[in-house]
Amino acid sequence: MASGIRLIVGLGNPGPRYVDTRHNAGCWFVEELAERYNGSWREEARFKSRVCEISVSGQKLWLLAPRTFMNHSGDAVGSFARYYRIPVDEILVVHDELDLLPGRIKLKQGGGAAGHNGLRDTTQQLGSPDYLRLRLGIGHPGKQSAVVNFVLKRPPEAEMSLIQSAIEHAADHISDITQGDMQTAMNALHSHS
Repeated sequence: MASGIRLIVGLGNPGPRYVDTRHNAGCWFVEELAERYNGSWREEARFKSRVCEISVSGQKLWLLAPRTFMNHSGDAVGSFARYYRIPVDEILVVHDELDLLPGRIKLKQGGGAAGHNGLRDTTQQLGSPDYLRLRLGIGHPGKQSAVVNFVLKRPPEAEMSLIQSAIEHAADHISDITQGDMQTAMNALHSHS
């Protein structure tokens, strides 16, 4: 990692219909950070996003919530990163993760899309999969044919509480992540349950 993280992207779908659905866990995370660090969101049509600036431990960070649908997340991420000349290894993408139970969190550098269309499009638009990922567990419906319906529904209150707890825990460690202290962050996040 170069000099830490400069851009944190929260993946999700736009509009009131999707705001409380599992697929929007990434958006919930950047909203948590904006609230904690007194950031103000503004619409940026040229980036097809809501954008917010915050300061964490004296470091300026951009928060990005694409206004595109999940399958076109890369349009927003790619245009923003190119405009501000943010290298791939200084980007953290936060997303929902079917392969983790609600309340579980994993941090990893690079990798494949694992069927996540938001990651697939982001990788394509950035030209590299080597960005950092914060994976927020939402659980799995048990069969592949049920996935689309599952991610586009609101989780039951018990699961929502676990996901929110994970988001708050990850936000507690954002300074470690953004400053590139991955081992400390991973030790704290991967043990959370």
